[in-house]
Amino acid sequence: MVAGSVSNEIKSPIAPGRLWKAMVKDSHNLMPKLLPDIISIIVILKGDGGVGTIRQSNFSPVDDQKHIFKYSVIKGGLIGKKVKSTSFELKFDAATDGGSVCKLSGEYETIEDRLPTEEETKEMIGGMIGMFKAVEGFLLANPDAYA
Repeated sequence: MVAGSVSNEIKSPIAPGRLWKAMVKDSHNLMPKLLPDIISIIVILKGDGGVGTIRQSNFSPVDDQKHIFKYSVIKGGLIGKKVKSTSFELKFDAATDGGSVCKLSGEYETIEDRLPTEEETKEMIGGMIGMFKAVEGFLLANPDAYA
């Protein structure tokens, strides 16, 4: 078994507050609409979408003021095939142009005693980048949403 980490940074013209509201606070409503082939439903089991909220998709608590969102993936993708566990953190920072920088980092533990291939690493982080781009596209097309 090998432990490791991955990271990525995505620049966006969307301000951190709008991305935060759409991607984290209202994800249970927006994600199934934007990505119906990937996410059929997200149910809030406890909370109101803020700090301490527990969603059926096993999202962990979020930090509203610092725009930090941490979650673990317990099923799907490489889980059970190549990796034992994965956890991710999203952090939304303001960019100088009024947009934002989303810093995505993840940690994983492999099943085998080897690091994931470049393709496997891309697969681990690719789903989150796809969701980010779907939300960003929606917000660009709907400038009054989540303002």
